[in-house]
Amino acid sequence: MSSSIATTAKNGADQTTIRSSVSSKAAAHTPFQIQALPSLHFSLLANPRRRRDPPELLREDVCRRRILLPKKRLESKVALVTGGAAGIGEAIVRLFREQGAKVCIADIQDEAGQKIRDSLGGDQYVLFVHCDVSVEEDVSRAVDATAEKFGTLDIMVNNAGITGQKVTDIRNVDFVEVRKVIDINLLGVFHGIKHAARIMIPNKKGSIISLASVASAIGGMGPHSYTASKHAVVGLTKSVAAELGKHGIRVNCVSPYAVPTDLSMPHLPQGERKDDALKDFLAFVGGEANLKGVDLLPKDIAQAVLYLASDEARYVSALNLMVDGGFTSVNLNLRPFDD
Repeated sequence: MSSSIATTAKNGADQTTIRSSVSSKAAAHTPFQIQALPSLHFSLLANPRRRRDPPELLREDVCRRRILLPKKRLESKVALVTGGAAGIGEAIVRLFREQGAKVCIADIQDEAGQKIRDSLGGDQYVLFVHCDVSVEEDVSRAVDATAEKFGTLDIMVNNAGITGQKVTDIRNVDFVEVRKVIDINLLGVFHGIKHAARIMIPNKKGSIISLASVASAIGGMGPHSYTASKHAVVGLTKSVAAELGKHGIRVNCVSPYAVPTDLSMPHLPQGERKDDALKDFLAFVGGEANLKGVDLLPKDIAQAVLYLASDEARYVSALNLMVDGGFTSVNLNLRPFDD
């Protein structure tokens, strides 16, 4: 199909008609949105004596005006990602940068964080700050460094977390370990929300996203302290969303099913370990999953976080987005669909 634009301009008895076409081949091979061109029509009517461009230049101008190039989803945004030097956090950092955001990586893994920074363009686009999220001063300093470097903070991702030691008997729980898990998984999120709000409230906008887990919805998915901390993250998310809504700030969390990372893979049962750690992990969690044929990877969680960070989710707040293939919503133990 071809498109044509006819513009007629009268100057006394003279009449000039300019016709320009976009070939069907060009239209067929571009997936972009087509726009109307009122500016070209009215500009000629308003000034009939303006210089006429040669037809080939006019065709080029028409093509340029008709094609709406895709905008990056986080263009001109500034984000801070805790725990951004590895695993899900690294996937989020890389995807955010790909989508146009300037990003601060806040992590205790200095060498890994600096390598990611350098691989993504260096200090112009990515900042690394050493940060232990369980220490409020570290989080405050990371937020301030981000705002000072890039001018503001639009997106806060509270990703840093640990699973804690596997304990199969509650009588053997070490409360030093419990406090460590709570300090990082819950207080670390609290610190991130508090200090992100310092920047976002005056701006009357912002998106805060915290990483929870399927363990935020059901028991038996991890150590007791881990499960308690992730339930608390969801409660905190809903509570803060209620306060910050009046400031135009959205607060959400994402709850993944089992994702292969350095933190999760050591919890694979001994009987399921063979030769290839990643393959063994995916086989085990895939066998227990509701949605078959898909391996859940860090990049999938990054895509969910990107959605909540972007303007596409501009009216989404207080949501616990489950990225679990339906795992927490179904129970097939009674085999209702078996023959």
